[in-house]
Amino acid sequence: MMLSISSAFAQFSTYYYQKKTLYDALPNDKNEIIFLGNSITDGGEWAELFRNKKIKNRGISGDVTDGVLFRLEEVYESSPKKVFLLIGINDLSRGKSKAYVHKNILKIVDTIHEKSPKTKVYVQSLLPVNDCYGKFRGHTNKGASVLWVNKKLKSDASAHGYTYINIHDSFANEEGKMKKEYSNDGLHLLGKGYLNWVDIIKAYVK
Repeated sequence: MMLSISSAFAQFSTYYYQKKTLYDALPNDKNEIIFLGNSITDGGEWAELFRNKKIKNRGISGDVTDGVLFRLEEVYESSPKKVFLLIGINDLSRGKSKAYVHKNILKIVDTIHEKSPKTKVYVQSLLPVNDCYGKFRGHTNKGASVLWVNKKLKSDASAHGYTYINIHDSFANEEGKMKKEYSNDGLHLLGKGYLNWVDIIKAYVK
């Protein structure tokens, strides 16, 4: 996605621009393990959670698939060892179709493979949401779309050369909504939620 800095500033938030320019300025390391996504990724202290200094947090609160595409060069230029991607719920909340989210996630994966062929890409399912708190209504009413995107991401893993990780089901209650023990707003995670996430993906990280 080719945008000028000025047009990006207009399209994305000031926080996005603050974080993007910071990530651009940070040095690259060998064998980086990158966590890439929106606020749910941004909120995790990944290097501490895994006790691994090679892990880099490249989450930006409020980010969307187009935002990830616009800043993707910083991710692949270090030829990272692994990339763990979780993105899409903000697109859905802003009226983007589930097909649009699916297409853009595949574009992110394909671009990483093209620019950094040795990088292993892990696409994590979108997490469940819960509307019981009355917060983030534009996000927490997208449960059906989340399931659709996840189903497509699972089915396309082999064709696009990524590993699909189903983190959704371990966070969902019997109704398919985010368990209250993991979130206090129906969208973002509490500490226990991050510990659950780590437990699900630790074998892939290590």
